[in-house]
Amino acid sequence: MSVVTNTTTIGAIDLPSRRNTELALLGFAVAIPVFAYLNVGLALDGEVPAGMLGYGLGLGLLAGIAHLLVRRFAKYADPILLPLATLLNGLGLVLIWRLDQSPRVIAKSMAQFGSYSPDAPKQLMYSAIGVALFLLVLIFLKDHRVLQRYTYISMVAAVILLLLPLVPGLGSDVFGAQIWIKVGPFSIQPGEFAKIVIAVFFSGYLMVKRDALALASRRFMGLYLPRGRDLGPILTIWAVSLLILVFENDLGTSLLFFGMFVIMLYVATERTSWIIMGLLMAVGGAVVVGSTASHVKSRVAAWLDPFGCLETAPEGSNMIQACDQMTQVLMSFGSGGTLGAGLGQGNSDLVGFAANSDFIFATVGEELGLAGVMAFLLMYGLIVERGIRTALAARDPFGKLLATGLSGAFALQVFVVAGGVMGLIPLTGMTMPFLAYGGSSVIANWALIAILLRISDTARRPAPAPAPSPDAEMTQVVRP
Repeated sequence: MSVVTNTTTIGAIDLPSRRNTELALLGFAVAIPVFAYLNVGLALDGEVPAGMLGYGLGLGLLAGIAHLLVRRFAKYADPILLPLATLLNGLGLVLIWRLDQSPRVIAKSMAQFGSYSPDAPKQLMYSAIGVALFLLVLIFLKDHRVLQRYTYISMVAAVILLLLPLVPGLGSDVFGAQIWIKVGPFSIQPGEFAKIVIAVFFSGYLMVKRDALALASRRFMGLYLPRGRDLGPILTIWAVSLLILVFENDLGTSLLFFGMFVIMLYVATERTSWIIMGLLMAVGGAVVVGSTASHVKSRVAAWLDPFGCLETAPEGSNMIQACDQMTQVLMSFGSGGTLGAGLGQGNSDLVGFAANSDFIFATVGEELGLAGVMAFLLMYGLIVERGIRTALAARDPFGKLLATGLSGAFALQVFVVAGGVMGLIPLTGMTMPFLAYGGSSVIANWALIAILLRISDTARRPAPAPAPSPDAEMTQVVRP
């Protein structure tokens, strides 16, 4: 009997349990939003909502198809990311549908537009498109390292996406922020897709330049400062971020891009000085623009003293609306308490415009309370944690930087939205990932999850067994 080498690897041993874990978590991720849908219907009308079965089947179908194709095309991928994204998307649909049922929202829409069109069905359609893009990325992006070839092409694509809202006739100004483009009946926010494309550029660029950027020329106050000629990249990104802030009045996208670059720069070089310099440059730029741009000044005034600025704001200015929305949001959080008023029993619809998009987290705070807010932040934190774990497990530097950049961008977006709504920082006009109404946001974030799963699958996939050497075959001992 010849000696047989055992080629079973660690990655393959727990594959069935990993699949079963993802399937069980997906079941909970579908059941919890359906239960929440039932809760809202009972609170509003005292009866089971008529659309609950269709909603549950639709969400379950999307989750089931995604699970099957993940098992087929990325079977070693992280089993937690897909259930978390499904759960957040499902709960977001419930919250949007809850606000659709508000008599105030319906009356305001009838008075302003003469008709009323609920947003939840459209968001379900956007979610289906997002899952379709998620699956296309998994099917056609067989190796994330292919993206490295398009480093500079992605830079050009990101710049084009950021400049599109400034094109006359194409861009759309929504309450002072020039961040939308209109294509027929649809509105698209190119910045949501630009964050993924620019992460690809940063990853490819920093992988090549990280050694030069890690060099220090002198030490100042305990910090190793980079060489003067290596300051060019961070100064360029800082200038681009300020231009976005100045011309588009988009504080959120500016913070997101610059923050993502600084995070990736720190990971690539391990220089604390980059973090400190990045923070100082971000604060300095925000102070300068915040004191000159009218739209940003309104947001800052509403952040500093939302109740007082209602009395001092000029009549008919954007500041009145910004201050009024901020006061309503703070009162929503305050009335929610620890456990909340209950789904369907709050008054966060008083926020008015963007109650189901920019300010949807106020509905969470009022109807689910502090406990609900912490639960949602925990889910977002788990997505970030799994992304960072994927970065640590990646076997190539490009994959490490890309997973770090995407996770950092996701974390920064959650921070600037939640921080703005809760009064920690000025409002930015960005949307909460998966939770808020908006097609661009939900589609782009499903693509982000797909790329993280692809990197995770590559990192967790067992390495092929080494081929036996001819010498070893010749010296095998054969026993009768």
